[in-house]
Amino acid sequence: MVHRRTSNDTELVFGNQGALWGNAMTWWDTETGSVWSQPLGEAILGPRTGERLELLPSSLGTWSDWKAVHPDTLALDVPSGADGFDLEQMAIVVELADTSVAVPVPLLRDEPVANHLLDGVPLAVVLLPETDRWTVFSRRLDEEVIELMLDGDALVEVDPTGDEPRRFDPDSGLALDGGDQSLDQLPGFTSFPADYVTFFPDGAFWTPDGIVAAADVAE
Repeated sequence: MVHRRTSNDTELVFGNQGALWGNAMTWWDTETGSVWSQPLGEAILGPRTGERLELLPSSLGTWSDWKAVHPDTLALDVPSGADGFDLEQMAIVVELADTSVAVPVPLLRDEPVANHLLDGVPLAVVLLPETDRWTVFSRRLDEEVIELMLDGDALVEVDPTGDEPRRFDPDSGLALDGGDQSLDQLPGFTSFPADYVTFFPDGAFWTPDGIVAAADVAE
């Protein structure tokens, strides 16, 4: 997950606080020493308690796949080993205002696009099965809301109103048919389902058959 590190018009510098809160990472800001929760992007201890950072759109995938799409990317070269996170055990979370939904990754294996309406915002959570790259898009084009499906290497409009369905790049959301309409990317992040319930007890899990309240899963 990626946050804008500006709060109340102040640019903050963060470090790893070292302790876990709710089984998740915490940061501290060098200006006030306040402690922040990573999943919430919110200060939970210190002078900045209650302040929240803006969550920015991001995606997760392999470096080779990213370089194929963005060949001019520069990256910080630091020693690292393989991480211990298995995407198969996680869910992709979308939070808008005070509402959130989690889409379990295993469900996206069978249905790689989750079309959902969250707090009035039509969105699509997309998983590319061959690369495990995922992205969240808005399904609103101007004043129109569309439904999407994955067809090969393209996101395709379901039940188009025009003669031909519109097609979009599943990485960037850009139109593939030469049109000027593109899908806007929305913020999302991965979480273990149990951790999602901890931090978002009023949230819900998406399934192909409907929504399940996080509180019911916790029980």
